[in-house]
Amino acid sequence: MEEWIISVPPSETSRRLDTYLSCKIQTLTRSQIKRLIEEGRVLVNGRPAKPSLPVRGGEEIRVFIPPPREVSLEPEAIPIDILYEDEYLIVVNKPAGMVVHPGAGVYSGTLVNALLHHCKDLSGVGGYLRPGIVHRLDKDTSGVMVVAKDDMTHTALSGQFKERKVKKVYLALVWGEVEEGGVVDLPIGRHPSQRKKMSVRTRKPRHALTRYTVMERLGPFTLLEVRPETGRTHQIRVHLSAIGHPVVGDKVYGRGRVSSLDPSLRRALRSLKGHCLHAFRIGFYHPGLGKFVEFEAPLPEDILSLIELLRGEGCTGR
Repeated sequence: MEEWIISVPPSETSRRLDTYLSCKIQTLTRSQIKRLIEEGRVLVNGRPAKPSLPVRGGEEIRVFIPPPREVSLEPEAIPIDILYEDEYLIVVNKPAGMVVHPGAGVYSGTLVNALLHHCKDLSGVGGYLRPGIVHRLDKDTSGVMVVAKDDMTHTALSGQFKERKVKKVYLALVWGEVEEGGVVDLPIGRHPSQRKKMSVRTRKPRHALTRYTVMERLGPFTLLEVRPETGRTHQIRVHLSAIGHPVVGDKVYGRGRVSSLDPSLRRALRSLKGHCLHAFRIGFYHPGLGKFVEFEAPLPEDILSLIELLRGEGCTGR
């Protein structure tokens, strides 16, 4: 058991407890600190607290960090597309339809189950349900992900994500003709009435910024290169839907006029394994090699086939 004792200076301006501690304890992410607070492992002046408790100055904070829990999930011989691997980390190309880690009643068939079969020594700091997982992709989003093999690499990579130093590039096929590239600077938070959805109309907004560039216009669709500068849940899907161009195949944040399409296009849409959002490239500072590295994952066949079909029908534009 690791213990931190933090004396808050009297000059401290009012901040949430979880925010304050995430700045003081660099080895833990804010979500990990929040979990410790909710488990009663953080005491403020000798008493348990809530993550939202204001820290105003003069408090004594004790943080008790337990050792990593043993991974208790079952390894499964599920094929995974490994783009790169060394002693520190694995870079994979996650397929659409695969959940990253167990949760909400899903305990098998996940990327974590597959990784545990492939690699026996994943980092445990992510918790026993998501060992090695530094970041996530939505179930129906395909593409490149980095997974840590040891705690040092996990902590270092988590810090880069937290500080927004990781370079992420997505490809998105969206509904409508996008005139030009731009920036979506709209806050995101939980939908006010549908708790499983995120929204730009929320009671608890958090800053979110997404940049996009037009790559190709394809009739009723546009292929975009998207660069999220923040990492909010469902950020790209919510932002693109908010500007009137939802991701093709997205059943949560907006559907286009499928009935108006040619029958061949409708068949191609029905054959999609997920939605047309793909994590194409990721770049980060490799903690073990001491240099910046980048990895790319090619578009999956179903999205590529849809794009080729659109090009074949003469649906291209500048």
